[in-house]
Amino acid sequence: MRLSKLYLAGPDVFRPDAVAWAAQVVARCRECGHQALVPLDEAHATAGDIYRNNLRLIAEADVVLANLNPFRGDEPDSGTCVEIGYALALGKPVVGYADDLRPLRERLHATGPGADGRYRDSAGNFVEDFGLPLNLMLAVPLQLVQGGVDAALAALERCQPQ
Repeated sequence: MRLSKLYLAGPDVFRPDAVAWAAQVVARCRECGHQALVPLDEAHATAGDIYRNNLRLIAEADVVLANLNPFRGDEPDSGTCVEIGYALALGKPVVGYADDLRPLRERLHATGPGADGRYRDSAGNFVEDFGLPLNLMLAVPLQLVQGGVDAALAALERCQPQ
């Protein structure tokens, strides 16, 4: 199998142990025959530098692996969603992973259906009810797997020629 460059999108870079986490993931990707591109930022980098570097790494990647676990709320990290959109615009495949892939209305404990047949979240907003685990703009174009990086790597391996 040829070496694939994998861009690792997700809020993991905000973890207190981000450097140790990245070292583990880089090693795990290497074991699977891939090169991990991890967007860890230098302390002196500006916001613009980080943005441009992340886009450059996505452009270099063959595939994006995206952590879609809720971050700072019920939804995936907003920066990760931008990275996914950019990768999709470039025609790159994206494998998204999350611990919980139950339908969105279950994960959000939506109430309903109401008289209008729709479900609502705790703030009273409508919850899309297509049986998807995430907003359709993520769930439709991505390959989704339940679990972590290892689950995403396993899904990728199934897609690669032996």
